[in-house]
Amino acid sequence: MPPAALAPPALDPRALDVQALRLMRAIADHGSLTAAAAAIGSSQPAVSQHVRRLERRLGTALLERVGRGVRLTEAGRVLAHHGATVTAAVGAAAAEVLSLTTLRSGRVRLVAFPSATATIVPRALADLRERHPGLAVTLDEAEPPQALEALRTAACDVALVFAYPGVPTAGGDLDGLVTRHLVDDGTVVALPEAHPAAHAGDGLDLADLADDVWIAGCPRCRGHLLAAGSSRGFTPRIAYATDDYVAVLGLVAAGLGVALLPGLVLPTALRTPGVVVRPASGTADRTVHAVTTPDLLRVPAVAATLDALVAAARTLPSLASGRPHA
Repeated sequence: MPPAALAPPALDPRALDVQALRLMRAIADHGSLTAAAAAIGSSQPAVSQHVRRLERRLGTALLERVGRGVRLTEAGRVLAHHGATVTAAVGAAAAEVLSLTTLRSGRVRLVAFPSATATIVPRALADLRERHPGLAVTLDEAEPPQALEALRTAACDVALVFAYPGVPTAGGDLDGLVTRHLVDDGTVVALPEAHPAAHAGDGLDLADLADDVWIAGCPRCRGHLLAAGSSRGFTPRIAYATDDYVAVLGLVAAGLGVALLPGLVLPTALRTPGVVVRPASGTADRTVHAVTTPDLLRVPAVAATLDALVAAARTLPSLASGRPHA
């Protein structure tokens, strides 16, 4: 039986590091230990000691003396070659991180519900583009349950959500998340133009609409309507369900029902023929928040996006007064 072949000696990768490869590249470029030491900001004795330590770890010579200078051995040339690649990669990584921390680049994934997508978000994105043109923000539209799910599963970085008093936040609680208040958004009732209450002089109470057909959002997003009706002694009779406010207004204009609308939709509603918008007692404001995670908040691009959303919300006209939100 032939003798078993001896396995080659294993080289511990920890014997090499960025500093060692950078040093070998400097020696190759400058041709002497003294010049290499000056190039990397070290001393000639420290460089000599570093090379000897590296040779012991690798078990091979890296330099040979030639006159007053040194020349790399084949092993030394291999390290110098890879040292150039590693040094360039480290420099590129440092530059990329610096670019992110100074907001010269970066990417933020934003998810928002439709009425915010049409109002708060465009102002925020325009502000970000002006202040940080290298920052890329992607936008997806989703109701709060889906937006929070995307945030919790790392599918987005910032989510816009809303909640009504006494009604749990659609999609679950916000425990463990970072929230930034954007706006307290008033609620109005959208009525067909021919509805008896559309032009009544007296104030409108939600109870006046107890017998009407209602248009509501998805089953997970209509809790505020059910709570408002309950507070006025009736259960809304919901015949149509859509999260698209353009569709809601179309259904109202066609005389098919009435609907509660958030104040963010008011500009669109006022421009819709056949629709009359009125405030009504028995409704409640919703609170709109931008939400992220504690870890993501430390990312400069995410923090800048939150700041832009807060600033954008402050420029929105108030539902009641037409003044900017405080």
